[in-house]
Amino acid sequence: MMVHHDKHHATYIAGINGALDPAEQPPLLDLIKGAIKSGKRPHRNAGGGVWNHDFFWLEMAPPGTGGAPSSKLAAAIDEAFGSMDGLKDKFATGAAPAALFGSGWAWVVVKDGKLQFTTTANQDNPLMEGVDAIEGIPILGLDVWEHAYYLKYQNRRPEYIAAWWDVVNWNQVNKWYEDALSGNAPVVDAPAAAAAFIGQRAPQRAPQSSGGNKFAMRTNFEFDVQFGS
Repeated sequence: MMVHHDKHHATYIAGINGALDPAEQPPLLDLIKGAIKSGKRPHRNAGGGVWNHDFFWLEMAPPGTGGAPSSKLAAAIDEAFGSMDGLKDKFATGAAPAALFGSGWAWVVVKDGKLQFTTTANQDNPLMEGVDAIEGIPILGLDVWEHAYYLKYQNRRPEYIAAWWDVVNWNQVNKWYEDALSGNAPVVDAPAAAAAFIGQRAPQRAPQSSGGNKFAMRTNFEFDVQFGS
């Protein structure tokens, strides 16, 4: 996870900062919503990568600290997927290589007040207008790019998917679910995302991005989130 955060996520941040004029400072959420329709590939690929990874870090916590689905969310999961095991099965099959070939993400979204499962290719996400997936407000998402798991799991994506449930931060997911029912998408930013994922933060200040662009991340952290044996 340290390589994932400090190297791969950093590449997306550098990419979107390099594509933006210093005078162009759209909120990240606005940028990615219109990324496909704008035709600007850096907004879609690098911008999507920044938002998706910020979201990813926030939705994870050290094992034993992430809480559990609220009674309201648990009822919605039962209604949509039959049970929590049904939801896990949906990810196990829908995010498996045979179903989601190559790089992409698996999501649970709120659409019309109901939970639905969907997948996106590359760094697309369900908030992007015109995406080839179910459009909705994401409350849970799993990165299945090989860079998310190859150092630990090599080509064993199913093992990675199964282990990921041990670090889901249900406390955060519960909040996002309530927000989504009100029509509000998650607002994520790199420092907040990193702080949620990291057990102990080093005292260094966050590095400033070049050219005055505002998308940045903290990289000097002590990671204590581990999952899988």
